[in-house]
Amino acid sequence: MRRTALALGAVLAVTLTGACSGNSAPLFSDARALADAASAATVAGHSAKFTTDVAAGTLVSHGQGQAKFAADGTSLVMTTDYIGEPLELRLVAGQLYAKVPEGSRDQVTGGKPWVKVSPDGSDPFSQVLGGSLVQLTEQNDPARTLAQVRTAGTLASGERTQLDGVGAEHYRVDVDLAKLGSELPAGLPPGSVAPGTKVPLELWLDAAHRPLQLVLDLSPILKGAEGARITARYSAWGSPVDVQAPAADQLGAFAGS
Repeated sequence: MRRTALALGAVLAVTLTGACSGNSAPLFSDARALADAASAATVAGHSAKFTTDVAAGTLVSHGQGQAKFAADGTSLVMTTDYIGEPLELRLVAGQLYAKVPEGSRDQVTGGKPWVKVSPDGSDPFSQVLGGSLVQLTEQNDPARTLAQVRTAGTLASGERTQLDGVGAEHYRVDVDLAKLGSELPAGLPPGSVAPGTKVPLELWLDAAHRPLQLVLDLSPILKGAEGARITARYSAWGSPVDVQAPAADQLGAFAGS
């Protein structure tokens, strides 16, 4: 009996040791530590593929792309159906470029396919869509979301779980929007939210603390848009990606801008 008990104890010890060694990273106890670790892991991951889904009332859009992450910023390329038809965007060195739909290229100098986009630009494209498209690309940058967690987040819970069959850490964070100043999500203008207004954000991280999925629930601030969410998913960390600005001879400007 004693020998059997010792044998069972040895098996149990080996099993527990193996489980701990494979998942030894502790859950974070506060939002700042979580954001710092995930931000560092994102930069260390170098690159990833991503998809994004936006749902707010009647607005539903899907996008996909690839990104490079570095300490000095994120660069990405993506396609989205945000304007009702496929639109390609590139964010490189802080500058956003959009591929003009073929039906509108007669308004671009030389009929060029690409233009620069800015939220404060004077061209028609920027005036109508500039702010929304900048926000859309920024929402796909996990560094921006994690900065919001660091500045205005309160960690509500954390657990070890699985996401699509992969081991993950799942965190729920409450983000106090008033603390974000001009860095509000979803294109909200500064000062548009009351003090104390919070939105829930869920984060799933892999074993290296790289983001797997981020879900921002905007229902508390978008009245009448029940279930309003932005969902970003990341995969293929460290895989080769091609992220470049459009060639100079492909870049034009809207006539009269």
